[in-house]
This record gives sequence, structure tokens and C-alpha cells, in this order.
Amino acid sequence: MNRFSIAIHGGAGTLVKGLMTADLEAKYKAALNTALEAGYRVLENSGSALEAVEVSVKLLEDSPLFNAGKGSVFTAEGNHEMDAAIMEGATLRAGAVSLISGIKNPVSLARDVMEKSEHVFLAGEGAMQFAKSNGYSIESADYFYDEVRYQQWQGIKGSDKFQLDHSVKKDGKFGTVGAVACDVNGNVAAATSTGGMTNKKWGRVGDSPMIGAGNYANNKTCAVSCTGSGEFFIRGVVAYDVSCLMEYKGYSLQDAASEVINDRILRIGGDGGLIAVDAKGNIAMPFNTEGMYRAYKNSEGKKEIAIYKD
Repeated sequence: MNRFSIAIHGGAGTLVKGLMTADLEAKYKAALNTALEAGYRVLENSGSALEAVEVSVKLLEDSPLFNAGKGSVFTAEGNHEMDAAIMEGATLRAGAVSLISGIKNPVSLARDVMEKSEHVFLAGEGAMQFAKSNGYSIESADYFYDEVRYQQWQGIKGSDKFQLDHSVKKDGKFGTVGAVACDVNGNVAAATSTGGMTNKKWGRVGDSPMIGAGNYANNKTCAVSCTGSGEFFIRGVVAYDVSCLMEYKGYSLQDAASEVINDRILRIGGDGGLIAVDAKGNIAMPFNTEGMYRAYKNSEGKKEIAIYKD
């Protein structure tokens, strides 16, 4: 039986320790633990990596603590535009959605795009029509309302400013969630979901739903979910870059992930992190910021839930 493992993240950025109370830190770690254990149970019961990453990301989307699903940030128009992607490494099948509103679990809609359409990426009104045709209910704006998110938006509302959620220093709520897993059969999968950036305009889309930029999975190499400054992760094709270093240069998972996050993305001005798993169940979780909400667990009994570098 293959060693199986799962890793999850809830965003990377400048996490200011002085603003992180013990109570708030405990809430974050509890939310990460719940999502981690749920995904791990799928793997433990010989479930697929694809199922495991969807289960974990759905629970992170259901938490108001993270910038995805229920905790999504406000756009310049005062609403919520969410993005998500999912991919499995055995077949390279993938699904993604962008600029959707009112969907409780965007990651599940992304999976339906993969499995129930002939497409990979649906956006905006078309994605919403697809959701409705597949029986999705549309949640009211109240479901997505969060006071901290609202005040975050009020600080820059009406201006031309926008802010990546992970870089906000005024509060401890950070962006983008994701999961990667390797199952007992050596298949890998990745899923990523986000509410984007506060006060974003013009239908801005980040790296999270873009296959190869923020999310990627290939059994030959690895599964990757990214978090950080999306524009730079798109330009660096970060998720696929990790895979390429493994496939064409023979790098180990750890070396490839570290090279991309600690060198290549920094050279073009990007910051953030990623989680990755290879087909042998190895885990890498590099980040070049002060911290990254992250956790992993494998079938050898190793487990970690962490926020800061130390």
C-alpha cells in the first residue's frame, strides 16, 4: 500500500504576531485540524485523493476565518466574487470556476465542471447558469456577510486601492484555501478556493482557479495548491513550475517547491507560499512570508498544524 498523506493551507502572508491572540490562534488551528482530519479520514478509508481534497476545502470554505466561501472578502461593488479549481493527477482532468456569487462551496462546482461538462473553466454568468442547471442553491448575501471583512472593505471603499487579503495587517484573517493529497493508490489531487482581493474591480481573477498557476496535479510529479500575490503566481506559472522542475530536471518535491517559492517567484517580485505532495506521499510546504496557515498528516503518523515559521 502506498503511503498516503494530505496537506492543507488557509493562506500565506505577513501575519503579525502581536495581533494574533491566543484565542484567535486556537480558532484557526481548530478549523485547520477539522478540515485536515476530515480529508485524512477519506484517505484512511481508501478513498480517492480527489475526494479528500474536496472534503477538506469545503470545510475551509464553510469557515468565516478564511477568504473563501463564507469568509470571502468584499469587492468594490460590495458583493462577493469567488474562484476555485480542482485537478486530479491520474488523468489530468481539471475543473475551475471564476467570478461566481452565492455558491456556498465553489470547489464542488469546480469538480462538477470537471465531471459533468466537457469543459475545464467556466466563469461569471455562464458558470452560474451551469450551477443552477446542476441543482445548486444560491445563498443570500447575508450568508457571506462578515463584520471584519466588511470593515476591511470600508477602509478602502470608493478608492482605487485594493488589497490582497493575506497582506492585511489590521486583522488576522488571511486569504485563499487549498488542499493536496496522495491516496493509497499513489494518485494525487489538488484543490484551491478563494474570495480574491478586497475592493477588487473589473472582474479581476487571480491565480487560484488557473490550472498551472495556482493549482495543478500530475501523478508523474506532484499536486500543488498556491497562495500569495496572484498576479505574480500567474506570471510565474508557479504550480506547473514545481512540476516541471521535477519532471524535466529531476528535482525532489522539496527542492522543486523551495526553488520556486524561495528563488524564482521572489525574482519577479512575488510573495506567498504553496503546499505540495508527490505520488510517494512526500509533503512540502514552503513560504517566503512571515507565516502561512498550514497543516499536514500522513499514514506514518506524522502531523503538524502551524502558522508561523517557528
